[in-house]
Amino acid sequence: MKWKKRGKIFDPTEHSLPNQCREFAQSPQALVFSDFVRIYFSTREKDPKNGKYLSHIAFVDFEKNLKNIIRVSKKTVITLGQLGSFDEHGIFPINVLRHKNRIYAYTCGWSRRTSVSVDTSIGFATSDDDGLTFNKLGSGPILSSSLNEPFLVGDAFVKIYDNVFHMWYMFGTQWKQYAENTPPDRTYKIGHATSIDGVEWKKEDGRQLIPDKLNKNESMALPSVIKDGDRYHMFFCYRESSDFRKASHRGYRIGYAYSDNLDNWTRDDTNVGLDVSDRGWDSNMLCYPHVFDCDDKTYMLYNGNEFGRYGFGIAELER
Repeated sequence: MKWKKRGKIFDPTEHSLPNQCREFAQSPQALVFSDFVRIYFSTREKDPKNGKYLSHIAFVDFEKNLKNIIRVSKKTVITLGQLGSFDEHGIFPINVLRHKNRIYAYTCGWSRRTSVSVDTSIGFATSDDDGLTFNKLGSGPILSSSLNEPFLVGDAFVKIYDNVFHMWYMFGTQWKQYAENTPPDRTYKIGHATSIDGVEWKKEDGRQLIPDKLNKNESMALPSVIKDGDRYHMFFCYRESSDFRKASHRGYRIGYAYSDNLDNWTRDDTNVGLDVSDRGWDSNMLCYPHVFDCDDKTYMLYNGNEFGRYGFGIAELER
């Protein structure tokens, strides 16, 4: 595969965002309409109570050339959870798909903890106004930690194949303190679940779908799957689980795997066709890929340096 980078297409610092958010446009995910493309992303505001971040979902609409911006949402599209709920402190990311004249949304809710920084679970919401707003099914998650997936279930990506909902997601395997006087860091892998209705899910509890490349402490996140012919292609991001925030060679890169049956996956990062640039906004990190088709072309949205603090870019697959 070979991707042609088209550069950064959205910088949150150049626009007025809802909830006084100033930076971050993380995990861009596309919803294609007949005459434009809506891209959802997670942005952040400072919690006035303690100065920590709260993550909100907003969107930007592009013309179908994916260059010209039509509008940026003035309000967040979904509310954060109530006191004590799984998404009280943020939603990041949101994955959307059309089903039976509605738009389904799978959210990753964040809540702060004491011994470690955060826990996550997967929520569900629907939209009846073309994705301008979403209403939650309830206050709790539809997929969360379990016996063999004890931490950090999130990052859902859902597609429907042969009338079956398939979800790829990340699940945490450990929290570990790697050095004295540093907070614990998390490790997570990619899992798989299926559903008939998109709400009740059966997951392969604890099965790691994609093999490690770096070591057993490798973290993998944000799977994105497309089908081309009879083959399924997954793109995701991976990194070391420690010292990844400032050490570029330990930070996120894009990984790739393929499958012919949605069950067994072969990892082949040498064929991903996309790497960091020599300089600029994506020279230190590539993360949070989202692959989609639009007008007979295949695109990848992704974040660069500092986990998308200054926006996201796009690459086009050269066939």
